[in-house]
Amino acid sequence: MDIRFKDRGSSVKISVIGCGYLGAVHAATLASMGHTVVGIDVDPAKVEQLGRGAAPFHEPGLDELLRDGRSNGRLRFSSDAADAKDAQVHFLCVGTPQDKTSDAADLTFLVSAARTLLPHLAAGAVVVGKSTVPVGTVEMLRGVLARRPDVLLGWNPEFLRQGTAVKDSLVPDRLVYGVDGGRGAAFNPSTGAPLGVTAALDAVYEPLLRAGIPRLVCNFATAELIKSAANAYLATKVSFINAVAELCDASGADVGELSEAMGLDPRIGNRYLHAGLGFGGGCLPKDIRSFRSQAAGHGVAAVEDWMRLVDAVNLGQRSRTVDLAAELCGGTLAGRSVTVLGASFKPDTDDIRDSPALTWRTGSRPQGHT
Repeated sequence: MDIRFKDRGSSVKISVIGCGYLGAVHAATLASMGHTVVGIDVDPAKVEQLGRGAAPFHEPGLDELLRDGRSNGRLRFSSDAADAKDAQVHFLCVGTPQDKTSDAADLTFLVSAARTLLPHLAAGAVVVGKSTVPVGTVEMLRGVLARRPDVLLGWNPEFLRQGTAVKDSLVPDRLVYGVDGGRGAAFNPSTGAPLGVTAALDAVYEPLLRAGIPRLVCNFATAELIKSAANAYLATKVSFINAVAELCDASGADVGELSEAMGLDPRIGNRYLHAGLGFGGGCLPKDIRSFRSQAAGHGVAAVEDWMRLVDAVNLGQRSRTVDLAAELCGGTLAGRSVTVLGASFKPDTDDIRDSPALTWRTGSRPQGHT
């Protein structure tokens, strides 16, 4: 992969807090745009590995960007939050996993990261969240940053796909800025010039904006919901075609030909419309459950019920696949040797979180992971 910026804009000093999948990719791609970037993470081993120019996970093109950033001096990693003190823009990229006791998102790491960063923020600094969070998170973080009224807060949701994350960062479909007061407060009414968080993010993404990438400025609640809503829609497409596949099997239709014909309709498209084991990984499953939890909390039963059905169809597809395999083996898999080719949840990644390939079952429903 060779996506390079020959005409870079002005360099911005940036910190990226949290160097997992999202943070490491974001830090490396920002450095490739010409910015000076420090990635902060609490895991010294991860920091050391990233500092050597090697990603702690598989993502095509990332190692090259890490090595380039290291060699030109624009990218470094540290386990000391004080090393972020000179940054003008700070991106919060920590994980927001599913809570262990509910479907809601666990914001513990996000709050901890904000509190750790707080003493090292320079006057006028801009703190921008990128993690996928439930609506209302920004208002909660306002409380964490309350004693620093000179610090600006924004939200810039990510839309990365594992396996194509570097390309998605350097050639994104869109940029979304969540700012206080929404679009009406983001620009000078007289000149139209961007203000505050909008101006800071425009400086960060100048090469992308110059290349014509669309930019949407909205209020906090909209920015918080966009990623979860997008993932909920994609999950719906996957579960829909898998449910239709069962109908095709029952009626003698060919789901491959059916989905091909459906995908030719420009209103539908063929992406995420392929029947299979269903979706897994660290994003779609926990995001649709968080979306369902948010809907329940706001009394929106239609979304809550819809997401429950999408999740149930997806999990049921794993059991159905085992049933189909047993059918091909004469009705039972007892005494049979079965090979599963591939353990990750999708190609071009080594992520096995919630992978359909590793689900085992007792009875008729998935029960856990090996």
